[in-house]
Amino acid sequence: MAHLVRTLNFRDMVLLIVGSVIGSGIFLVPGVVLRQVDGSVGVAALVWIGGGVLSLLGALTYGEMAAMKPEAGGLYVYIRDAFGPLSAFLYGWAMFLAIASGTIASLAVAFSTYLNAVVPLGVLTSKLISVATIALVTAVNVWGTRKSSDFQNWTTLIKVLMILSMCAVLLFMGRGYSATASAIPAGTVNVALLSKFGLGMIGVLWAYEGWQFITYSAGEVKNPQKDFPRSLLWSVLALAAVYLIANAGYLVALGPARAAASDTIAATAFTAVLGPSAGKLVALTILISVFSAVNTVPLTAPRVFYAMASDGLFFRKLADVHPRFHTPATAIIALGIWAAVLSCFGQFQQLIGYTIFVAWIFYGLGAASIFIYRTKYADLPRPYRVPGYPWTPLIFTLAAAALVVNVVVSTPINGLAGLGIVAIGVPVYLLWRNRSGETLAQRANVRSVSPE
Repeated sequence: MAHLVRTLNFRDMVLLIVGSVIGSGIFLVPGVVLRQVDGSVGVAALVWIGGGVLSLLGALTYGEMAAMKPEAGGLYVYIRDAFGPLSAFLYGWAMFLAIASGTIASLAVAFSTYLNAVVPLGVLTSKLISVATIALVTAVNVWGTRKSSDFQNWTTLIKVLMILSMCAVLLFMGRGYSATASAIPAGTVNVALLSKFGLGMIGVLWAYEGWQFITYSAGEVKNPQKDFPRSLLWSVLALAAVYLIANAGYLVALGPARAAASDTIAATAFTAVLGPSAGKLVALTILISVFSAVNTVPLTAPRVFYAMASDGLFFRKLADVHPRFHTPATAIIALGIWAAVLSCFGQFQQLIGYTIFVAWIFYGLGAASIFIYRTKYADLPRPYRVPGYPWTPLIFTLAAAALVVNVVVSTPINGLAGLGIVAIGVPVYLLWRNRSGETLAQRANVRSVSPE
């Protein structure tokens, strides 16, 4: 019987994490963050550093569980073992319905949009290119994890080098050093400033979104006990460094006031420094960045649906592994088809907006799982223990909860709609549970006997 093959090494994991996180956020979000903190460069820098620190706390926490339980599905597995199959299913349900599929669709649409800035496209052509982009990355990922990872490594390296080169040009040719320096002081720390800090953090965490995806591929990592903790650590540190350098480049090119006023800060910065013709260079960089990011989703997320199907909670066919390519081919194709369908309808962005914040409920549950693992599975070998326990996972869990509460309070209609969409998964779960010949409780008993 075909099975997943452990083929990913430390380098693959780092480049996969970096590639999945850097999409279009760093080209757009910095201006929004500056506006939310009233143009204070110091506060904006703290927001970006805070987002990096929070991501690092989560990465260190997930590192312990991934090294201890390196199974396909990652975060789904941690939630299943700690909080039961219903919670895990709802996460997988939201992943398939909107989070993973919507991410692929959004990135594919963004790809055709930025391509239009280089080569004018019609509406129908744009949709066809979005679908073709999805079809291409789907085919590559069906073809083999090793081939997809090699492709991912090259595209990630190219986009990081292009971003750093762009930043070097901005820092060298920019003339906004004095204005930036004068805007560094944060002013008086008060409730209003802390509230603005929290609003800015939402956008920054979106820009850092994606480092969690590597846990889904835990069943294909060669040396998970050693490589998971250090790959998560070094990749998040590298991301924080790239983001801070990019922010510095934008500020030096534009100054705080113009930077805060821009919704397309990268294009605005390069146009200011090199002239209108630089817009196509920025669009090309974003094209490569987005294409690299879109490939990471079918490289990782289908492993969640594979694990769900293996548990009897999704279509059984999704648990099949291709006999030649050793990939969860059916799960990859199913995700690609649904993402392609979403990309053809403009309203899918609203669906994603409703549900994307819900992911942070499960990110928080994933981190909280470590407390249950430490007691319920105390005998499992732990080659790596999260530093700063229990504060490291606790702070991340509380921050995730605060983010979700803030969304529900500030936009209650969207928040309730998102929770409602996820809640629809409850009767779906009951349907699959009843159809399954073997109960998940029995499987949980088997898992409690064996580390695998």
